[in-house]
Amino acid sequence: MDKQTRKIEIYDSTLRDGSQASGISLSIEDKLQITQLLDGIGVDYVEGGYPLSNPKDEAYFAEVRKLKLTHTRIAAFGMTRRKGVQAADDTCMKALLASEAPVITIVGKSWDLQIREVLGVSPDENQEMIADSIALMVSSGRETIFDAEHFFDGWKADSQFALGTLRAAVDAGAATLVLCDTNGGTLPTEIGSIVQQVSGQLPGVKLGVHCHNDSGLAIAGSLAAIENGAVQVQGTINGIGERCGNADLVAVAANLSEKYADCDLLIDGAAGKLTSISRSVYELCNISAQVNQPFVGASAFAHKGGMHVHAVQRNPATYEHMDPSAVGNVRRILVSELSGMSNIAAVVPEKFNLASDKDAQRRILQELARLENEGYQFEQAEASLDLLVRRVLGGEWYHKAWDLDHYRCVIFKALQADVNTEAIVKLSIGGKDHHTVAEGDGPVDSLYRALRRALRGDYPQVDDLHLVDYRVAVVNTSAETAAKVRVVIDWNDTTTAGIGSVGVSENIIEASWLALVDAVEYELLRNVGPA
Repeated sequence: MDKQTRKIEIYDSTLRDGSQASGISLSIEDKLQITQLLDGIGVDYVEGGYPLSNPKDEAYFAEVRKLKLTHTRIAAFGMTRRKGVQAADDTCMKALLASEAPVITIVGKSWDLQIREVLGVSPDENQEMIADSIALMVSSGRETIFDAEHFFDGWKADSQFALGTLRAAVDAGAATLVLCDTNGGTLPTEIGSIVQQVSGQLPGVKLGVHCHNDSGLAIAGSLAAIENGAVQVQGTINGIGERCGNADLVAVAANLSEKYADCDLLIDGAAGKLTSISRSVYELCNISAQVNQPFVGASAFAHKGGMHVHAVQRNPATYEHMDPSAVGNVRRILVSELSGMSNIAAVVPEKFNLASDKDAQRRILQELARLENEGYQFEQAEASLDLLVRRVLGGEWYHKAWDLDHYRCVIFKALQADVNTEAIVKLSIGGKDHHTVAEGDGPVDSLYRALRRALRGDYPQVDDLHLVDYRVAVVNTSAETAAKVRVVIDWNDTTTAGIGSVGVSENIIEASWLALVDAVEYELLRNVGPA
C-alpha cells in the first residue's frame, strides 16, 4: 500500500441487514454463495447473521467454517447482554461464542432516549452492559467491533452520553467503533462533522460508519465519514435492507476506488467485478435489478437522446463521468422515438453497413417511431430491432422463413382437474404445409413447442433457442382489461447470450406470439445478408 493511501475496510451486512428487507429470504446455500463472491473481491468482513435469532443463521456459522476463504473474516452479530444478567450467563453472549466466528459485532445503545424508553436502564448500567459484553468477547480471543446504535441522533441529543458509550467500548477492548445512523435521517455534513469531533476526542481509535438510507443519503453519509477519518464502512450489496435499505456498498466501493486517490480497498481488479457481483446478489435474492442503479445498472451508461449519442461517440466524457468498464459495465446506445440519426448509426450492427446511408437510417427511424407509438420498446429487444432493420432494408437482408396460415391455443380446465393447454400451428414452408399440435405448460410454452415442431425439419437450429425470462407490461392502462400489453422475452442460444424480443397487442397471446416469432426469425436470419 502506498504511503499516501489509507486502508478502508469494507464490512458487508447483506446476509443480516439485507435479509431484513421485505420479500427477501436467503437460504443457507445463498448465504454461502454470497460469502464466496464477496471473498473473491477482497471484502474484509462479512456479517453472517445473528446466531440467536433463527436456526438458519446458526447453521450458517457451522457451514461457513468449511469454506476456504482467502480475504474475508466472518462476523457474528448480537446485542449487548441483558440488564441484570452476567455477560457469561446471557443467552445472546453464549450464542455468539458458540458461533466460533472470529469477529463479533456487538450493538449497543448510544442515544439516551433509547435507554430511557426502550431498555429502561440508567446511563451507568447501559455502559456496563456494553463493557461487559465486549470484554467477554475480547477475553475469548475474538476481534470485537462495537456498533453504536443511533449514534448520530444520540450525539445531537447529548454528546457526552454518546461519547461515554464509545469510551466504555474502547476501555473494554473493542477494536473498532462503528457510528450508526440507524434512523437514516442525518445529513452528510452532520455526519462528517460528528465523525471529525469523535476522532478528535478519541485519537488513534479506529472508527467506522453504518448508514441507513431513509433520507436517500446513506452513500453520501458514508463517504462524508470516510473523508473525516472513518476507516471502515458498513453496508449491503445493492443497498438492500429494512425500510429504505442501507448504504449501497457497490456504489460506495466504486466511488472510493475510482474517485478517491487516497483510499486503498478490496483487491486489485475488484472494481471491475462490481457489476457482476451486484447482479449475482440480485439473482440470489430473487429480486429484479435496478436498471438505473449508479455504476452497475443496465442504464447507468445508456444513452438515448440523439444529441447525447452524437456527443458520446465523439468523446465519452461529454456524458459519462467515468469509463463503464472500470466497474465491469458497458455503454449502451438506445433507440426510440426520441432517437436521432446518431442513435441508429451507433446501435445498428456494422453488418448492415449503414454508417453513411442516411436514407436507410431515416427509414429505420420512421418505422421505429411508428412502432413505439403502438407501444413497442426496443431497448431490451435486440432480436426484434435486428428484424426491424432487416424488414426495412428488404432485399437480401430479409425473406420470410414461413407463411402462417393460423395458430390456435386451447386452455381446458375442469373441476378438480389440472389445467391443460394445447396449441395448434399451421404454416407453409416452401409451399409445403406443416400442421402441428403440442401440449405445454401454458399457452406460451405450448405455442413455442408447436412452432418448433413445425419448423424443426427445415430449420433444426430452432432447438438451440431457450427462453430465459418473460415479462408483461400494460401499455395503456386507461383501457383497463382491453389495454394493449407489451411482452418482452429474453433468450439464450448455444452461440449468443442475452438477446431479447418484443411483441405488442391487446391480446396477450398474440403479443407473446409476436415476440416468439421475432426470436425464431432472428435465429434463422442473423447470418443472412448480401454476399
